[in-house]
Amino acid sequence: MKNEWKNIDETTRNRLEEALDQREMNSKPYSQGWFEDGQIDEVAFCENFLQRMPLKCINGIFFSYDGMLPDSEVEKEIYRMVKPVLTKGISKKVKQLLEVLKLEAYSEELPVQMDRIHVNNGTYFLNGDFTEKKEFCLNRLPVNYEMKEAKPERWLKFLSELLEEDDISTLQEYMGYCLIPSNKAQKLLIILGKGGEGKSRIGLVMRKILGTNMNVSNIQKVEHNRFARANLEYRLLMVDDDMKLEALKDTNYIKTIVTLEDKMDLERKSKQSVQGNLYVRFLCFGNGSLSALHDRSYGFYRRQIILTVKDVPPDRVDDPYLIEKLQREADDIFLWCLEGLKRLLKNKYRFTISERAKKNLHEAMESGNNIIAFMQSSGYIRLEENTTATSKNLYQAYCRWCEDNTEKPMSAKSFSGYLKENEKKYHIHYSTNIPSDNGKNARGFQGIHTQIRIDSYR
Repeated sequence: MKNEWKNIDETTRNRLEEALDQREMNSKPYSQGWFEDGQIDEVAFCENFLQRMPLKCINGIFFSYDGMLPDSEVEKEIYRMVKPVLTKGISKKVKQLLEVLKLEAYSEELPVQMDRIHVNNGTYFLNGDFTEKKEFCLNRLPVNYEMKEAKPERWLKFLSELLEEDDISTLQEYMGYCLIPSNKAQKLLIILGKGGEGKSRIGLVMRKILGTNMNVSNIQKVEHNRFARANLEYRLLMVDDDMKLEALKDTNYIKTIVTLEDKMDLERKSKQSVQGNLYVRFLCFGNGSLSALHDRSYGFYRRQIILTVKDVPPDRVDDPYLIEKLQREADDIFLWCLEGLKRLLKNKYRFTISERAKKNLHEAMESGNNIIAFMQSSGYIRLEENTTATSKNLYQAYCRWCEDNTEKPMSAKSFSGYLKENEKKYHIHYSTNIPSDNGKNARGFQGIHTQIRIDSYR
């Protein structure tokens, strides 16, 4: 080795010596107190690490003054510290130190703060106060707050071309709603179009405002994959930028998350499930409304706000740099969102809903449940006091209506179940003593009767 060193030219040798000296100098401030005799004192290392980078670990997740911090970022910093003193087994040692660090940084849960928004340059309080002081928090947004009037001119022009004016207010309130960790409004937002309008640009703008506090996934995965829900813990928003048209087999988890104001059981791969905080909101873009195979309840639809975008003008020329222009207005768009949040809070978490949006929701309900349209039809049934009809006869009338209107009938059980759930709406009453055609009593409803010949449809 000495002979090889002598054979190196003087210039190269001097550079190598300088590099070795620099490595030794770099290792001293990091390894002092936690590296001795070729061994790392893990506890001393973690204490030193937390002095340099204050962290809290809650349910196995790191948090800094800037909010949630992924394990990969912490591992990168650990590697940077041990690299000067270790030459073998570094990867294994980094993972070991990460686990010890989680124990050393263990903390009770941080409070869910709905009265303030942590931003890049401080903390904004919803009462209008602002401080540059930072504290440990669950979410910090990568935007700056400035006490000025919001003027995101390019953003407002984009929205005016995309949505009707009264629907822009709804979007503004929903984007503001996503700035705080709250599910009190109990709504998810769906924006529908034919394609190519640019509606998914909204999701990219939200990424610029929320940063890592937002996830991109899909509704189906959240409902059906038991591990997907854990990825939404401590996130403010999940964007589904291409919502599938296939109906959901189940809706229990989606309905629960949209209205959740408590903890929920979350499961990660190869780990024990834990009770975690979910205050994530959903923003979905697609070509068709969200539907369910079996859930025809009003509860499924009442959680949705459905906006439709304008058609693309035939002479429109798309701007390939639109998103970059919009993202440059992120700080101003954030202030614009704040205006929507304040309006939502003033209205006690009730969104501004246009007549168009109400119609969209009604059409989505009819599309997902053709019994609604059947009950509004004429010539098949009639809602009238002091009349009766058996469940069998009503279902046969419904099947006739479906055949005449090229609709697929639901099961008899689903049909009867819907009528029971909506007795008050239609002013009908379920009974087990309805006279049937054979002279016996059967299940059916009072306050409704059929208007077609049932025997001809058997």
